[in-house]
Amino acid sequence: MGEMAKLRSAGARETAFRTGLIAALDIGSSKMACLIGRVEDGTLRILGAALRESEGIRSATVISAPDAEETIRDVVEVTESRADARIHDVIISVGCGSPKSITARAAISLNGALVSDRHLADLLKQARANCLSEEHEIIQSAPISYVVDEARGVRDPRGMFGQRIGVVLHAVGVKPSPLQNLRLAVERCRLTISGTLVSSHASGISTLTTDEKQLGATVIDMGGGTTSIAVFMEGELVHADVVPLGGSHVTADLARMLAAPVLAAERLKTLYGAALGDIDTSTDIVAVPQMGEDDDETAYRVPRSMLTRIIQPRLEETFLEVQTRLRASGFDVTAGRRAVLTGGASQIAGSRELAQRVLNKQVRLARPRTFPGLPAAAAGSDYATVLGLLIAGASMAPEMLNHDFVAAQENSGRGRFFQRLVGGIFG
Repeated sequence: MGEMAKLRSAGARETAFRTGLIAALDIGSSKMACLIGRVEDGTLRILGAALRESEGIRSATVISAPDAEETIRDVVEVTESRADARIHDVIISVGCGSPKSITARAAISLNGALVSDRHLADLLKQARANCLSEEHEIIQSAPISYVVDEARGVRDPRGMFGQRIGVVLHAVGVKPSPLQNLRLAVERCRLTISGTLVSSHASGISTLTTDEKQLGATVIDMGGGTTSIAVFMEGELVHADVVPLGGSHVTADLARMLAAPVLAAERLKTLYGAALGDIDTSTDIVAVPQMGEDDDETAYRVPRSMLTRIIQPRLEETFLEVQTRLRASGFDVTAGRRAVLTGGASQIAGSRELAQRVLNKQVRLARPRTFPGLPAAAAGSDYATVLGLLIAGASMAPEMLNHDFVAAQENSGRGRFFQRLVGGIFG
């Protein structure tokens, strides 16, 4: 079986709306990741990948523009060098500005006519107008399903007769100021933002199976400063949220409780940390460097069980807050019992088991999909979000990723736009 056939058989069957180079940039609290790929004959090949520790970013929000810009330039330049290509536009992840799910409905009369692109233009324009508010800026939007007379759950209404047509549209909005700061940091690096996607949605694209997206699953992306939530049902994103707790909070707890430098606390969390007491070996002793001390003899020696007693309450708090958000949204039960953990903090031993206990769901650790050219080092959860962005750029209609472009296309009345939009979602 050829390489292309293997890729398609593995599930990479999205329709490619773009050809040529595609670049994606994940701007996270603890790391930035960049991927450059090329789409040819409907197949995505990875050309270059790079990962850098984030500077100037806290809880997915820009707190130092110069530091953030320097890190963006660095990770992009390294990726360009490895890909032997120059990029001018990127699709970016958004986790700042307290992302909020917005669901809107709209309906228009058909009077027995055949559903046309013009009908869809008017319908979607009305639905998007219902999403707008002064408090949030829309970063992405897409129709979830249509209703034609009594027929509900219609995937593609084109070519149907009816008296009335309605749509349910899901959008994600964020507070404008943090989003503007993020955009400015990227644009100052001489890059054009071709699309935006909430980070948890991107992670779901790269880690969920087709069955999970269709039957219902919740993605929990445990980043450095935040934990992002994305709920998928019937193949579409139906809810997104962000909890302001992440792996950096676990690290800070260890540093404070053990009087250790932050870098040493991060190392202890990664090498010896556990989320449950029955995961670690309580007889193991670990050396904890002390702040201001360079001599190893001054290191404080503690049992591994002490690390667990510090880590477990913070992760429990995080999962409880995730559960609270899901219950408030109504999707805790509706979206089924499947959950997928991704992100750096999900790699702490016992995180999956603790999530199962708290959330009462069947939980698995994410395994991002593989593509030709993707380095083995880029196949882990650190690249899940940026890989999802790249897949979205190759397979989604550009209008789904760029809300400003949506308005221009709606006003132009170009039928091809709606054909691509509906086909990109439901095709």
